[in-house]
Amino acid sequence: MAQKILVTGTAGFIGFHLAKRLLDRGDEVVGLDSINDYYDPRLKHGRLVETGIAPDSLSYATLAQSSRHPSYSFIQLNLEDREHLFKLFSKHQFDSVCNLAAQAGVRYSLTNPYAYTESNITGFINILEACRHHNVKHLAYASSSSVYGLNEEMPFSTHHNVDHPVSLYAVSKKSNELMAHTYSHLYGIPTTGLRFFTVYGPWGRPDMALFIFTKAILEGKPIDVYNNGNMQRDFTYIDDIIEGVVRVIDNPPQGNPDWTGKKPDPGSSCAPYKIYNIGNNNPVKLMDFISAIEETLGKQAAKNLLPIQPGDVPATWADVDDLMADMGYKPNTPIKKGIEQFIAWYRTFYNI
Repeated sequence: MAQKILVTGTAGFIGFHLAKRLLDRGDEVVGLDSINDYYDPRLKHGRLVETGIAPDSLSYATLAQSSRHPSYSFIQLNLEDREHLFKLFSKHQFDSVCNLAAQAGVRYSLTNPYAYTESNITGFINILEACRHHNVKHLAYASSSSVYGLNEEMPFSTHHNVDHPVSLYAVSKKSNELMAHTYSHLYGIPTTGLRFFTVYGPWGRPDMALFIFTKAILEGKPIDVYNNGNMQRDFTYIDDIIEGVVRVIDNPPQGNPDWTGKKPDPGSSCAPYKIYNIGNNNPVKLMDFISAIEETLGKQAAKNLLPIQPGDVPATWADVDDLMADMGYKPNTPIKKGIEQFIAWYRTFYNI
């Protein structure tokens, strides 16, 4: 059955793709984004235009109707703006909410910590309170693989302890999981946290490796390769991420009947609360990733080999057994195909 769904972060990478997918299958979608300047707002406006939202139609806290999708409207709004957020929930009575809006980026959190507490903590409590007071049937929200921090047990599992983060960004995402559990326990709100693993693909973020490397190689500039290239990432293609998110939205957690406080499982609860990893379950060496970009572009990259950066981890690898068992799904797009799709989009968007 079609739902009425609020998707926050729809001028962002994952939110943009999710809104399109939900609209294509017949849901009514309200998109929300603050359109901040963390990276070039022209890319954010480009995503909005792709979904029929013209930049000149935007006015803060006012709904703009899509010219392409009759069942899509968008509002420019900060999650910290509790008054207008509650008005939005009251007006629309959403069936489900998918909260993807956040201040992203590990390294940015080292120099701009308050951006993370304001957007990711204050903004998230406003989402939780709005869901609580407006009978939302399911809240799905973005967490991150960064919560695994100093954990070295591979592959990363949602059943592992994650109490040693190495960036404030990771802290904010782990905090979201704890806050969501409290609301699931106290108020019975079904909540599902999604730990995304290095998402890439068309319309991706300019602060991510694939975007940075592609731009530099095409411009003939050297690329910075941290930890001397000794990095692995569980790169996950955007279409795979979206398929997982949609299945999660459609399947609110019921609570784990086998959960016990004597041996508590971190990834579930007796409350309607669940955490999933969404990753490719196939870590790729950074140097192999760069080679695939070079092959697709037909150009070699000059490489600056540098030490690992503060807040970074040397490897990520997602255990997706729970996603497979509960949703019947595992991401599987090959890295080469995903890179080819991104570069084709990049050349088109930037007319290269």
